[in-house]
Amino acid sequence: MQQKLFAGSGFYIGQMFREAAIRHGAVPVILDRRLDVAPGTGLQHTYRSLADLVDRLADQLYTAGARPASHVVIHKRDNADIALLGCAVSRLGAVPVLLSPGLDATAVGILLGRLDRPMLVTDAETLSRLMEDTDIARLTSERVLVSSLADLKVTRRATPVRLHPDEPALITHSSGTTDVPKLAVHCARALWNRLVPQKVMALPVRGETAAFCMSFVHSRFYHALGTFLSSGSRLLLLVDHDPASVGPLLARWRPGVVETHPNTFVLWEELADAPGAPLRNVRCFSSTFDAIHPRTVQRLLGASQRRGKYLMQLYGQSETGPVSVRVFTERGAARGNGRLVGVGIPGFTQVRITDDSGAPVPRGTTGHIEARTRGRIVTYQGAQDRYDAQVNGRWWRMGDMGTRNWWGGLNLIDREIDQIDEVDSNLRIEDVLMSRLDELREVVVVPGPDGVAVPVVCTRSGAPLAPDRWQRATAGLPALGAPRQWDFDDLPRTSTWKIKRVALARLIAADDSVVAHG
Repeated sequence: MQQKLFAGSGFYIGQMFREAAIRHGAVPVILDRRLDVAPGTGLQHTYRSLADLVDRLADQLYTAGARPASHVVIHKRDNADIALLGCAVSRLGAVPVLLSPGLDATAVGILLGRLDRPMLVTDAETLSRLMEDTDIARLTSERVLVSSLADLKVTRRATPVRLHPDEPALITHSSGTTDVPKLAVHCARALWNRLVPQKVMALPVRGETAAFCMSFVHSRFYHALGTFLSSGSRLLLLVDHDPASVGPLLARWRPGVVETHPNTFVLWEELADAPGAPLRNVRCFSSTFDAIHPRTVQRLLGASQRRGKYLMQLYGQSETGPVSVRVFTERGAARGNGRLVGVGIPGFTQVRITDDSGAPVPRGTTGHIEARTRGRIVTYQGAQDRYDAQVNGRWWRMGDMGTRNWWGGLNLIDREIDQIDEVDSNLRIEDVLMSRLDELREVVVVPGPDGVAVPVVCTRSGAPLAPDRWQRATAGLPALGAPRQWDFDDLPRTSTWKIKRVALARLIAADDSVVAHG
């Protein structure tokens, strides 16, 4: 029987698999990688089998020492069982702290230092890497290997616990595009206030098979999972972004909803012509974390054979959840402005533009984007001063520059820290170049050592970019430095595949010959 320490509205991730299993127990969940916590269970699961696994993991973690309100850090190799472990921690009333597998040991050590010696759940390889660069025994109270969980002798079942909805319920981290990520503390009430509008927006595709290939340490994943578990949708939870791996799975299971990171969607453009037409049944493509290039939207929607197909773009961040929404149709994408990220979510969020002092500015004036939402985090763990610096009354400064047009549409210009003198918008230039050069996998405009905008380009094939095509593509754009060609895999990226522009600019300035090409 669940122990309810407080009755109130909240989204508790520890409950969602069991609640879904009660209503839709036999619905399949398909994986592309065996679970590290249960490798013998294969790749095809059901709501019920995963709910049972979450319960068992909760019992094992309780036996290992996890208790209500305690922090349990999950930092292991990428796999869907990151989510299952997070749900298990939440189910017993502890607070899951989700750290990306892509974080380096130094960053992990800094983040662990902001907690009070938490339990660490990890794998042997990750632990070995951490031990080389951090005093992991000092930073954590227990180190629990996922491979050893099954060996724990469970003598007492963990009682499901639901804490006060305003107490910490989940800790994720910011993208870390500029420096060491911040630990974002979410409460169950704020998570609920994000979940409700996302469920409403998903009503047109309720019950459709949904495929997710996204970060398991980002709060967005749990809202997507909660939305489609509640409707009984068949689920594909994918780790591998490679189109050669993803294509056959999508062709076989024919999802009606596909969500991944914008940069992954760029990679998946080649699925438009792939054998088996893997995107033919998609009605809704969902893109969050960052704005998406118009070229990519056109190719994705062009590959679907569904009537009423669309791409939904949500703009927001870890600290707020989605604060604006835009829907692309195939016709609208062909003439659309990729920097228009939509409007505030009616009844749930508001957005505005302010000057440096925090005062609102007239429509059409460039300024700082601020959002007002009931889905805002509680604090930054161990960094209250940095949290306070983002708060402007009931508004939250997003760290982006933008404008609002006459009907309230929000245009994203650049991150505050990424602005370059003499360039109105790096992001707009990137959209134009992506639309003019089909061979590009990515283009990122960063400031060079002399302040000139330097485009870093990656081609799909790795072949050199033809100088004459580059010259034609840059016609009419602001003055740019000579392009630097890199391999995409060498670009510094976050767990959601955002490019770390500050780090990239530093590498350009250092003329990093190990990473840079061309």
